[in-house]
Amino acid sequence: MNQPLLRLKDVYFRYPESERFVLQGFNFSLSLGERVGIIGPNGEGKTTFLHICVGLLKPNKGDIFFKGRKIKKEKDLLELRRTIGLVFQNPDDQLFSPTILEDVAFGPLNLGLSKEEAKKRALWALELVGLNGMENRITNKLSAGEKRLLSLATIIAMKPQVMLLDEPTTGLAPETRERIICLLNDLPMDLVIVSHDWDFLVRTTNNLYLLKDGQLIKKDMSILHKHKHVHPYGDIPHEHCDVYVI
Repeated sequence: MNQPLLRLKDVYFRYPESERFVLQGFNFSLSLGERVGIIGPNGEGKTTFLHICVGLLKPNKGDIFFKGRKIKKEKDLLELRRTIGLVFQNPDDQLFSPTILEDVAFGPLNLGLSKEEAKKRALWALELVGLNGMENRITNKLSAGEKRLLSLATIIAMKPQVMLLDEPTTGLAPETRERIICLLNDLPMDLVIVSHDWDFLVRTTNNLYLLKDGQLIKKDMSILHKHKHVHPYGDIPHEHCDVYVI
């Protein structure tokens, strides 16, 4: 059996201002080739879990292993963050540079690429998400959907092995949501997606967990096919894409 790329073992976490443990006795492992969907009520710790995965939050108790090695110090997170990228729930938390190109090139530059290499990588990622030709646009002037696509591009440009996504379809127009589904299905990356959008998870993941009472519960993917399938344009003929054309 392959060793998990990422493993959380018996993790407990609570915020300083709270007496309640958001995660308690929490266990999770991610192996190569997995695309994991996580559902659960608001306030159950889904975003907290993603932030712990990349070291933005530190557990009160428990261990994190990356490629079989225990994460002990901040320097141990460097390789992890090169391999696992997080797309925040709110794109404004991810975007901070004046222009689109600068935002996307920031990650590759931090990986040690030259300015020319970082620009080339950024332009490649922008074309992938459909924002090519917009590289000189001012970031804070973008629409919500454009910001979401840009936040994806900032992670894709770093070419991680795994991408974590926190509610990636919230507030999106149907066509932007569809673009993201097609994009994720065509990317050669493992995924961990937190979402309330069941149809989105059906089409992008192959394993499903429920986060409730501080722990993950494995669920049968078939439950996602039992919800009422509603489209914003009503009950009209439609097609779902299979691949994203690059």
